[in-house]
Amino acid sequence: MIWLQGFLDLMTVSTLFWVFAGVFVGTVVGALPGLSATMAIAILTPMTFWLSPNDGFAVLIALWNSAIFAGGLSAILVNTPGTPASIMQTLDGYELYKQGKGGLALGINVIYSVMGGVFSTLILIFFSFPLARFAVRFGPTEYFALALFGLSMMVVVSDRSVVKGLLIGCVGLLLSTIGIDPILAVRRFTLNSTQLIAGISFLPVMIGMFGIGEVLNQIYERNLELEKAEEKVKLENLSLGKVFPTRKQARELFRPTMIAAAIGTLIGAVPAAGGDIASIVVWGQSRKMSKHPEEYGKGSLEGLAVASTANNSVIGGALTTMLALGIPGDSASAILIGSLMMYGMQPGPKMFTDNQHFVVTIMLLMLISNALILLFGLLTAKLSAKVLNVRKETVWVSVVVLCTVGSFALNNSFFDVLIMGGAGILGFLFKRGGFVPGPFILALLLGGLLESNLRRALVMSQGSYSIFFTRPVTVTLLVLTALSILFPLIRNHFSAAKIKERD
Repeated sequence: MIWLQGFLDLMTVSTLFWVFAGVFVGTVVGALPGLSATMAIAILTPMTFWLSPNDGFAVLIALWNSAIFAGGLSAILVNTPGTPASIMQTLDGYELYKQGKGGLALGINVIYSVMGGVFSTLILIFFSFPLARFAVRFGPTEYFALALFGLSMMVVVSDRSVVKGLLIGCVGLLLSTIGIDPILAVRRFTLNSTQLIAGISFLPVMIGMFGIGEVLNQIYERNLELEKAEEKVKLENLSLGKVFPTRKQARELFRPTMIAAAIGTLIGAVPAAGGDIASIVVWGQSRKMSKHPEEYGKGSLEGLAVASTANNSVIGGALTTMLALGIPGDSASAILIGSLMMYGMQPGPKMFTDNQHFVVTIMLLMLISNALILLFGLLTAKLSAKVLNVRKETVWVSVVVLCTVGSFALNNSFFDVLIMGGAGILGFLFKRGGFVPGPFILALLLGGLLESNLRRALVMSQGSYSIFFTRPVTVTLLVLTALSILFPLIRNHFSAAKIKERD
């Protein structure tokens, strides 16, 4: 009865209007490199206090979901992730765009983003308490093992040169140590600069390496004669391009995307593990289990679909931790905790008893938002794909402007713009030297999580490493890490043996 009443309460012109407003704003924010969902939620949260709780959270929940989905738009069209959670969508989405399958890539992005969001919402509805109990057990050892598991993906995203991937991965790990020591709280490698006290911000580096780096590389490799031939092909591809995958493609994508949704939801339930980590882990594991791993990173529909599913499925998991335990699953949910408290509600176990009706409201808003994203995304997919008609010079200038504005808007800091520019030059040099930037970004993202929790665990155990082998979850993650590294080697060994047998 409470579900029916909650649904009827949301079926008002006012609430539906604010859901649509949230979807529209989130799509714009998500598609612009550097303008994250967290930043948009932080800006809009004070404005929602003038609205009723239902309408206020309609805006915030819709914005959160749509921004993560929309990050895939720029990842596909200009090879620049709109949000950190879209980082893995650049690998296959942009390749599909270059193959003239931009419409299909955009369609898969919206369909499987929504699928991931709906799946995680259903998990939130039916299994919120078990998932919350699982997440609350995580301590320093589990976080260390999770970070190590994520870093094992450096082997996967290194393409053909594992040595080069590990090399720049180590550089990323070293840069992640810049800032305040997580245990001793003293400055490290800051060069006496106050700008580096908080370390090197991940977002400007990501924007520069994938945005500015790509622009510089395209300018360097520009071939005017080839461009004229490609322009004709692009127009034909746009006019004949389809948005929906075929039934056969949908059947082939069902199993890997369902697994991706489950893993993404689980990772989302772990505090501080966001869509970027989920998409990295899921993409890497899906590649290992795929029947066609060689297609990953080269325009794989499966690779794009699992990445799109994973980053949106994190939201339901993060909400589980936030609502049931009062612990923010990520920075966006941390802001939402403040919003709930402003409305007089305290997230945590009592939320499910004292404010059960509003818990149901949030869950229903998740479903309604995803339904509207599906409709809006599919209706505008071809419109988004027409960006392919824009001249390269226009795209380059637009990307540079958006990257600059986005980097500055993060902290209103010109220093972040300089970081973005430096990362862009570094990204260009990586491309010219045959280095894949994925391991560098991955190490910079996970380095702090790995180091801080390793040291906390050793402090707890007084320097004994046995603490990592006494907790079941930690041991499980360490075993998965070992398998992640060994499985490709074992598979390559057997593949080579089969080739020798044939010869």
